[in-house]
Amino acid sequence: MLLDMARFEVRETDRKTLESWLRMPSLSQELGLRARAVLASAEGETVRAVAGRLKVSPNTVAVWRRRYREGGVNALRTKARAGRPPKLTRAKEQAVVATTLRTPKTATHWSTRRLAREVGVPSATVHRIWQKYGLQPHRVQTFKFSTDPEFTTKLADIVGLYLDPPARAIVLCVDEKSQIQALNRTQPLLPMRPGLPARMTHDYLRHGTTSLFAALEVASGKVHGRCYPRHTHIEFINFLQFLAKRYRRRELHLICDNYATHKHPKVREWLQLHSNFHLHFTPTSASWLNLVERWLALITTQAIRRGTFESLKRLESAILRYIEHWNENPRPFRWTKSASDIQRSLETVTAIYETGH
Repeated sequence: MLLDMARFEVRETDRKTLESWLRMPSLSQELGLRARAVLASAEGETVRAVAGRLKVSPNTVAVWRRRYREGGVNALRTKARAGRPPKLTRAKEQAVVATTLRTPKTATHWSTRRLAREVGVPSATVHRIWQKYGLQPHRVQTFKFSTDPEFTTKLADIVGLYLDPPARAIVLCVDEKSQIQALNRTQPLLPMRPGLPARMTHDYLRHGTTSLFAALEVASGKVHGRCYPRHTHIEFINFLQFLAKRYRRRELHLICDNYATHKHPKVREWLQLHSNFHLHFTPTSASWLNLVERWLALITTQAIRRGTFESLKRLESAILRYIEHWNENPRPFRWTKSASDIQRSLETVTAIYETGH
């Protein structure tokens, strides 16, 4: 290729643009090389001098000088190439999506290979289409609609306690995690290694069970808990007495689920003698409204599920130790949705379920 020996000039506006490119930390190397070649040429350097300093061939410098003359700054950018035309048609893609949404005749859900055989495309293509449309046939989520006739009233009551609690009152979310097993694995835990997860045996020895009664203070995130051998109304009353001593002469609003223990006649008698205690019940099949459920999920995954306990005492000590550590730096759970927002969301889901879409 003949070298471009004509006098090279760069417009002032283009010079400022190219200089701003070179100040960009994210500028690609190839675009920076082109900008330097053009600016150096504008300073009067010869093609060979610029090529030697930038360590490229003289033809490369000449090419970008010519492209700048023909198209300005935009001509220095790499042009997008058309590439190979796609083999998958829009109709075939929609056929994959439509088939995915239907249940196969001999299985409960589609796999990439099974659907690929059905539609006549490679399994990798099916996988890409699923990623594009967010389809995950291998996953399933459970749900349950509350049939409580007082659902709306109870929902507004509990969400109101979260978003606008009574003045000078304390809101506590109370629940039990019953039948926690003190499991001791038959072999010691094999620790994690690079490339290998921690491993434990599937068989175990059981050293009894305990039930954790927990009360989450909504405002601060602190948790008060006690372990009992059972979870009857007797233990619940004992736990209420424990809370009464901790919050002397304070107005307490307790959010509980519909477990029969919470509504036992003996519990009602105790509440009549302690007028500062007010129980608020979540709707049937709506225990997700109780914030302490989220905390119980944390202690299960972080301190119980993978634990090895040689005795029931060790299990209860681990639970109380977790609570003590949590309360050193409690993190409250913030409720954000109003009752009307939740009601609208549930109505939308119900409509989708009823119409089958």
